Amino acid sequence: MNPLPPPDPDALAHSQRLRQWLARAIGQEGGWLPFSRFMEGLLYAPGLGYYAAGARKFGATGDFVTAPEMTPLFAAALAAPVAAGMAASSPAVLEFGAGSGRLAADLLLALEARQTLPEQYFILDLSAELRQRQQANIAAAAPHLAARVVWLDCLPPSFSGVVLGNELLDALPVDIVVWREDGIFSRGVGLAADGDFMWSERPADGALLAAAREIAGECPLAPGYASEIGLASRAWTAEWGHRLQRGLLLLIDYGFPRHEFYHPQRGDGTLMCHYRHYAHPDPFYLPGLQDVTAHVDFTAIAAAAHSAGLDVLGYASQGRFLLECGILDRLGAIPGDSIDYLRAASAVNKLLLPHEMGELFKVIALGRGLTEPLCGFASGDQRHRL
Repeated sequence: MNPLPPPDPDALAHSQRLRQWLARAIGQEGGWLPFSRFMEGLLYAPGLGYYAAGARKFGATGDFVTAPEMTPLFAAALAAPVAAGMAASSPAVLEFGAGSGRLAADLLLALEARQTLPEQYFILDLSAELRQRQQANIAAAAPHLAARVVWLDCLPPSFSGVVLGNELLDALPVDIVVWREDGIFSRGVGLAADGDFMWSERPADGALLAAAREIAGECPLAPGYASEIGLASRAWTAEWGHRLQRGLLLLIDYGFPRHEFYHPQRGDGTLMCHYRHYAHPDPFYLPGLQDVTAHVDFTAIAAAAHSAGLDVLGYASQGRFLLECGILDRLGAIPGDSIDYLRAASAVNKLLLPHEMGELFKVIALGRGLTEPLCGFASGDQRHRL
């Protein structure tokens, strides 16, 4: 791995505290943790994990840039399906993992311009530091709408309205599985003699083994093929079958349908880490200071939704979806000879172009009780590929 920017002493000390926390967790479990548990600690250990602590994550000074940080036109395009989802259910939005609050602020303003404001905009985020940033950013960008925003500590027992998740599923813990000639193994984490983390495998069992066998029955996997299985994202999706009374789940993330996710040429999986705008594959590097993600198996998400009684309403590339939601019309409303137009056009290109985010990122719409076609899926719906 190429040398990455070194952390400052305080950040390094924080990383060491999480390293010790993880080492204790491994010891308490007999010297081995499945990778899903290890990843959960990396991201969500109380006060220490990447999303539970205070490091700046989003934007030019963080570790990565998400679509809402690039341009408010992203939220302006989303406003059409969000408004339609609320009109068919209830005037409420629930956003998961709201990041800096940029999407919430921009979407509220866009919905206001359409005269389709939600009565309440709920945000569920586990990070106290991010909540503070969200509150500050929403108050600065849309002070007259800030009173509509309510922060939640857990999933509501029931909900009617629109649920939003932008780059949510990729941040849920995944297991790593290796298909070998002598069986299917779960790749976890142990401790080497010097105390460093090391990879270690044990036979897969339970729900993980069942999922791995199902994948092997559908996809040609050579011996030694390793990849991720997202049981947590499946469970999160299925939970909405119990909680969503009527409405829409709109989930945007990078990933593939199953036959592409487990492609023969993708034999090392999709796990990736993000640190100060560098991407690399080592999850043991600087625990707590880097994001750890995996691509989404959208076939698994659709199957979990269907089994839980939800409808799969659409599946499309982000580029096609945003085009159908009118993002170019909104770009065209900016004076073409202005610096604002040049900045917005550059951001929109990144969102739309296939070699940028347009093809890798997908949009899946799930719901209950919606009968009208959704904006964004009229010509680019690819549910047949799931």
